[in-house]
Amino acid sequence: MATSEDFIEFVCEQIRGDYSVRYKKMFGEYMVYVNDKPIFLVCDNCVYVKKLPEVEEILAGSECGVPYNGAKEHYILDIENQELDELVVPVLERITPLPKKRTKKIV
Repeated sequence: MATSEDFIEFVCEQIRGDYSVRYKKMFGEYMVYVNDKPIFLVCDNCVYVKKLPEVEEILAGSECGVPYNGAKEHYILDIENQELDELVVPVLERITPLPKKRTKKIV
């Protein structure tokens, strides 16, 4: 089951606040960017957060799962829990680097 357009829009609305939020479709699912930093992976209408030491305490009671075959285990974020969102998003935004620009090779 792929993520619905309604769900990805809902995820972005939940975290919008003071941030620039956008999403990009990737391999049939979505990456959510906050201030141009890749923060959440959304697969099958489920929000995944990479297991990082900085969010371990905040998400200690959260479910875990694998977003796709071959991926490492991630935390599953209860996106409807506004208080939790407000704790997790600033930490992830602060520690996540901006993606490096790719240069195309001319052959």
